[in-house]
Amino acid sequence: MSLIVGAIAPPFELPDATGQPVRLSDFQGQWVILYFYPRDNTPGCTKEACAYRDVSATLGDRNVVILGISPDSVASHAKFQQKLDLPFRLLADVDTSVAQAYGSYGPKKFMSKEYLGVYRDTFLIDPTGKIAAIYRRVKPDAHVAQVLADLERLQG
Repeated sequence: MSLIVGAIAPPFELPDATGQPVRLSDFQGQWVILYFYPRDNTPGCTKEACAYRDVSATLGDRNVVILGISPDSVASHAKFQQKLDLPFRLLADVDTSVAQAYGSYGPKKFMSKEYLGVYRDTFLIDPTGKIAAIYRRVKPDAHVAQVLADLERLQG
């Protein structure tokens, strides 16, 4: 499934690092940065999580929620969140159904080996639940700055 800007974001319910269910609909009326990442405790995923952590205080003041999603377990997320002191929720998409609904799961290649995995994609969702921006196969280095610039432009 290919999502487009302006489409309604696919609804979901996933457990966070404490096991509490989180629904996209819980954030109606707020902007949501929904980012998919392959795995806790890997260099790129750590860099991306820390970049979001470092801007999270300013985003909260702008009615923005950050949600990170990977196929890792609730227990793995709890350790990762605590280790990095992440002030936002990490959601466990163990069966990758949400990643698939967002087109963020499929064939990947690493060191000549092919496998199925989660893509590093981000979706900016507006307060009405529509997709305002899509970022596919992002690099963790400059990505957060781009999301912030777009968010500022879109919020006016």
